Amino acid sequence: MTTSTDAVPQGHIPPNPGLHKIVLTLNGSRREVAAAPWTTLLDLLREDLQMTGTKKGCDHGQCGACTVLVDGKRINSCLTLAAMKDGCDIRTVEGLAEGDSLHPVQQAFIDQDAFQCGYCTPGQICSAVGLIAEGRAQTDDEIRELMSGNLCRCGCYPNIVAAVRQAQADTKTTETP
Repeated sequence: MTTSTDAVPQGHIPPNPGLHKIVLTLNGSRREVAAAPWTTLLDLLREDLQMTGTKKGCDHGQCGACTVLVDGKRINSCLTLAAMKDGCDIRTVEGLAEGDSLHPVQQAFIDQDAFQCGYCTPGQICSAVGLIAEGRAQTDDEIRELMSGNLCRCGCYPNIVAAVRQAQADTKTTETP
């Protein structure tokens, strides 16, 4: 069981010996929450912080639907205890856009029709953002291999690879002065 701090004054965590105070930066905003030691980051994000873009798929780290960025690195939030991420910067799909401007990966997923049902899309997008930041994927085969932890039941893989390629090109274009 986790407890949100929205009902208590900012900076005040109600005393409860079973809960631990966690401070994190979520999509650019500092948040303080109290959570049981066994609470996963996924459950904290979805249930307490209302970041429902992060999906609960398999809850075993096998599908990637729960992928988020922690300090810029992509992780499966269902396999991570929230208490382990105290002090970290967490970015979910909701925090990628800059105002009305979509993140290049979000735009590429639209342009390349890289989704169908959409359930895996937030995890795919967060994973692609992390993949591009890693700078390791240079070929389509490398993209497929490094995105293999994110499953798509609809089979949009060719379009997902195309979206990653587009976003890589868009990112290089915006980085070049």
